[in-house]
Amino acid sequence: MLEEAVDALAVKPGGTYVDATFGRGGHSRRILQRLGAAGRLIALDRDPAAVAAGEAMADARLKVVHAAFGSLTEVLTAAGVARVDGVLLDLGVSSPQLDEAARGFSFRLDAPLDMRMDTSRGQTAAEWLAEASQRDIAEVIKNHGEERFADAIAKAVVAARACGRIASTRQFAQIVASAVRTREQGQHPATRSFQAVRIHINQELAQLSLVLPQAVTALNPGGRLAVISFHSLEDRIVKRFLRDEARPAQLPARLPLRAAELPPPRVKLIGKPIAPSAAEIAANPRARSAVLRTGERI
Repeated sequence: MLEEAVDALAVKPGGTYVDATFGRGGHSRRILQRLGAAGRLIALDRDPAAVAAGEAMADARLKVVHAAFGSLTEVLTAAGVARVDGVLLDLGVSSPQLDEAARGFSFRLDAPLDMRMDTSRGQTAAEWLAEASQRDIAEVIKNHGEERFADAIAKAVVAARACGRIASTRQFAQIVASAVRTREQGQHPATRSFQAVRIHINQELAQLSLVLPQAVTALNPGGRLAVISFHSLEDRIVKRFLRDEARPAQLPARLPLRAAELPPPRVKLIGKPIAPSAAEIAANPRARSAVLRTGERI
């Protein structure tokens, strides 16, 4: 949803914007096309490969920072930016990360079981599976993958690692498949487990919960927050956050104030959630579950 997401930001030629999930710069390039010479774009990404791609663009209006988007306030402070006119979040794993087998995000090709968005730090998926308790593995797969066979999968993982390290994507996928008793039509039995472990390794939901209030605080009045989610766990967090921010402050019931005296909400919702068009889904099946939500700072 390239056009829809950038349209949602309502880019002003002289404004300052944040692309908090640079990836390979698709959204950033389109924002830069709409910015004038005085405009400014700050892009964040955890992935060193994405940061390198951004630095190669060599546009004086663009500053690329190697950071998780949960550090938004810190990044803006370091850049000397007090307020911005828009923040874009395109959540989840990027296509280059999925397509590069060595990153370990996909079971389509055999590769080391890494799954880190930031390859310069942190624990790999293989390291976590080697150390985590059966209970922790089950909870991650159940909570982050919404997998009904989570307990059986965790038991299978613990049994398999007793015979040797689970080091590759194919190994993990086969272990999961052996524990899943029934398969969803059109979906590999390991899909939910891969999603769950990836979310845990990268603390994706925690990062999302951190960045949303930071983004709204950073917005100028009239500034926009646009968020593209790809699964129900992400979208639920975004939906509830924007809904709560769009409500007046909740004060004690007996407080002697008229409605007009209540503190106003910080955000107003812009339009309805947007889904990708049939044409986009046909061209890019990975977009089929995407949902775009937008809020504007009051």
